[in-house]
Amino acid sequence: MIRPALISLLLASPAMALDLPVGAVMTGEDTAHAGNVALPVGPWREGAVETLALQGAVSKQAWRIGGSGQTTTQLMDLLRGQLQDDGYEILFTCDQNSCGGFDFRFATKELGEPAMHVDLGDFRFLSAGRQDSHVSLLISRSPGAGYVQIVTIDAGEDPAPVTVTSSMANGTLPEIPIEAVGKQMEHLGFAELSDLVFATGSSNLGEGDFPSLAELAAYLVANPDKRITLVGHTDAVGSLAANTALSKQRAGSVRQRLVDRYGVPGTQVAADGIGFLSPIATNQSEEGRERNRRVEVILTTTE
Repeated sequence: MIRPALISLLLASPAMALDLPVGAVMTGEDTAHAGNVALPVGPWREGAVETLALQGAVSKQAWRIGGSGQTTTQLMDLLRGQLQDDGYEILFTCDQNSCGGFDFRFATKELGEPAMHVDLGDFRFLSAGRQDSHVSLLISRSPGAGYVQIVTIDAGEDPAPVTVTSSMANGTLPEIPIEAVGKQMEHLGFAELSDLVFATGSSNLGEGDFPSLAELAAYLVANPDKRITLVGHTDAVGSLAANTALSKQRAGSVRQRLVDRYGVPGTQVAADGIGFLSPIATNQSEEGRERNRRVEVILTTTE
C-alpha cells in the first residue's frame, strides 16, 4: 500500500510553510484580521507567564496526526527545524515540566477539545519570531494520534486561506482538501481512524465522541452509493488466530456504532480483521505495538 510522503501546510504568513507528517487532518481553525496576542516567551513563574504583547492578523489552527506514531519531542524537533530553516529565531521552548505544567497550559489559549487535545503529562511548546511575523506551536498526543496547534501573528497582514497538498512517493497527487476522512479515502484509497479507543484486550469501542467516525458517517450519508470495509489490526502479542478474531470484532464494533449512533445504512459498511499481518511499525517496542493496534477504513466502491 502506497502512503503519502508528507503533507505540506501553507500558513497565514505568505512566506512561511510547514510540512506535517502523513495523516494530518485539520480539526479546527480561527482567524482574525486584527487581534491582540500575549505570546508566551517564558515559563509559568511566580503566578504568571512571561509574554510578548503582539498585534496583527491572527490565525489559529489545530491538526490531528494519525498513524505517524511520532512522540511529541519528535514532532517538535521536526517543526522547529523547519522554522529555523525559514529564518525564525526560537524565543522560548519547553516541555510539560519546564513550562510549568497545569498552570502554563491553562494560562495559554488554544482551540480546545475536541479540535485540540492536550495531555497535561505530555506536551511541548515553542514560540518564535522573524521580523513582523511570530508563531507558536503547542504539541501533544492522545493514545492514537498527535495533536499540533499552530498560532501565527503577522503585523499588517490579512490571514490567508490554508492550502493542503499531499505528495506520493511515486509522484504528486492533485492538490486536495482533506478536512474529512472521506476525502482521504477517495484520493488515497484508505484512511486510519486514529482517534478510536478500545479497552486493552477488549473488542468494545469506547463511549467517547470520535471525530473520525462523525466525519466518516457524514460522508457515507451524503454518498449513499459508496461502500466501505472497516479493517481491524492488532499488535503481534498472542496467536494469529486470536488476534484475527479480536481485530474483526473491533471492526465490527465500529460498524455497529456507525449504524446505531449515526444512522449509516448497514449495507454500506462491511467489517473484517487481519490481526497482525499488516503492521505499520515494529512490534519490538510498546510504541510500535500501539501504532499497530488500529482500525482502518477502505473505500471499496470502484466508481
